[in-house]
Amino acid sequence: MTHQPFFSDLGVGVGLRPFYYNLFWQRPPQGVQWVEAVTENYMLWEDGGNRRPLQNLLKIRSHVPVVLHGVSLSIGSSDPLDASYLTRWKYLIDMVQPEWVSDHLSWSSLSGEYFHDLLPLPYSRDVASHVADKISRIQDFIGRPMLIENVSSYVEWNAGEMPEWEFINQIVAKSGCGLLLDINNVYVNSCNHSFDPFEYLRALPRSSIGQIHLAGHSKRKFAKGGSFLIDTHDQPICDEVWALYRWACGHIGQVSSMVERDDNFPDWTELQAELFKMEQIKREQADKNVASTVAATI
Repeated sequence: MTHQPFFSDLGVGVGLRPFYYNLFWQRPPQGVQWVEAVTENYMLWEDGGNRRPLQNLLKIRSHVPVVLHGVSLSIGSSDPLDASYLTRWKYLIDMVQPEWVSDHLSWSSLSGEYFHDLLPLPYSRDVASHVADKISRIQDFIGRPMLIENVSSYVEWNAGEMPEWEFINQIVAKSGCGLLLDINNVYVNSCNHSFDPFEYLRALPRSSIGQIHLAGHSKRKFAKGGSFLIDTHDQPICDEVWALYRWACGHIGQVSSMVERDDNFPDWTELQAELFKMEQIKREQADKNVASTVAATI
């Protein structure tokens, strides 16, 4: 069954991390209109344990909209879907009633062994069909469309047949899923693999983009010269990523957007400043689009 995605604009949000929990018990801090929770942190274990984190999330859910973002679905793996994982995930979805759910366009398991990384896929037609089929079965199981996120990468497969954006387009079209657009990952990959990030953004299916991630990254140097970027989520958002986001708001439209920070946590006021900047960019681009529409009708 194909699920037509529809994801409303929640405004600007932030990844919910334990470092900032104390700010969310009563009401979200100023500037936070929704939060994204990492799915696996709140799923019950196979023995039924881990209920306290779920109760904490339900308390936060009573004050602010929540979306669930997974890291272990391993949707691109040749392994079959993990029935235990899917069952526990669906229970979490039913309990939390998130605005939507998402995971990554990657693989992280082989023959039942899991790796702690989001590994890139070969951009081929066969792999696109394989992933789209898995997404369709997952969406049928959970009874709702999901978002799939583009990931950062540091190597490319020789088996690739198309650019990353065309690969994503094929999966979205075949499965009816939505897209979680990580603009920092687009920028990281454009530097690591030498392509135009604006060409990437222009080629995406606008109507299927339900969420945007912004984050910081780090630079690593090769021993023999040159460098590449690592998606570390431990630095402020750079100017180049802000520029891509501004373009996206103007050309894609108003999409729920959030800041990811997973390490080197700053004082909350630093993240809050990024949220305020994100909201300002969204508002400015929305006003420009309205003005352009009015001018075109005169």
